Amino acid sequence: MTDLKPYAVFAEVVAAGSMSGAARRLGLTPSAVSQIISGLERQFGVSLLRRSTRRIALTEAGERCHPHCLRLLEAANAAAASLDQAREAPAGELRIAAPLGFGAHVAPALSPVFAQWPQLRLGLIVDDALIDLVESRIDIALRVGGLPDSSWVGRKLCDMETVLCASPAYLERHGVPNSVVDLERHQWLAVVRDVRETVVANGFQYASSAPFALELMNEDGTREQVALQARATTTHQIALRQMCEQGMGIARLFYADVRPALEQGLLMRVLPQRRLPCYPLTMLTAGREGEPAKVRVAMGALKAYFAALPQPSRVATQAT
Repeated sequence: MTDLKPYAVFAEVVAAGSMSGAARRLGLTPSAVSQIISGLERQFGVSLLRRSTRRIALTEAGERCHPHCLRLLEAANAAAASLDQAREAPAGELRIAAPLGFGAHVAPALSPVFAQWPQLRLGLIVDDALIDLVESRIDIALRVGGLPDSSWVGRKLCDMETVLCASPAYLERHGVPNSVVDLERHQWLAVVRDVRETVVANGFQYASSAPFALELMNEDGTREQVALQARATTTHQIALRQMCEQGMGIARLFYADVRPALEQGLLMRVLPQRRLPCYPLTMLTAGREGEPAKVRVAMGALKAYFAALPQPSRVATQAT
């Protein structure tokens, strides 16, 4: 690869009008500047400058070379300015990856950022699959539950609480569970990573055919566990909520996703006095150093949004 430094030094010498002037601008000694120019002349076997005790002048070769060196220096300065802008002012495309159930939270979280910075664009990839973050050029990835081994830096946003829900119509047909044991006789809906898989994933996504264990915490801190089997499964959190709203069974859902449905009466909580394990929501980025402004402001907005996200009350009225 061509060493570009001598060309930049040559352009500075011409701009300053002397070796000593260029040395001051570059933070070098005059002898160092002279050696760099002499090395460039030796490399091509030409003379670039006519030197005298008081001034320098360009040779014919120097005159031909100088415009190219000047453009090189201007391009380098423009590159530096663009990097400064990336660090200081949010601009360009911000690419975010989020699970299906969490894509709906990205827009309200980032809308203030996009209103403030008109040069910022958003590319939102919503997929439950663990996509290749580097290949997909992801700036920020949201992950729920356990994280795979990665060189990416994880920052915890919050603990996402889950609740058991069913539609009023389902509870009217099948009755309201009053104990953990009662759950065994009900129809269950569950999320699976892949309908062909039988491996439990992160404790929330269950096998499509095998029974799964559901653990609940009582008000006194004791825990109860029950073995259940899903009658219907899906690979999407949104579809799971829709199946639940249609009265197909009981589902374990993220409270943040079903809160509107609970408030509208489309769903009712089941055993609300029991608590379910939380799942950490983590924000992944490529690193802590040198993050562009667009990533920094987006991280701040996501932190603020999820920190204020409502969580279920332990004293909610039980479904009746």
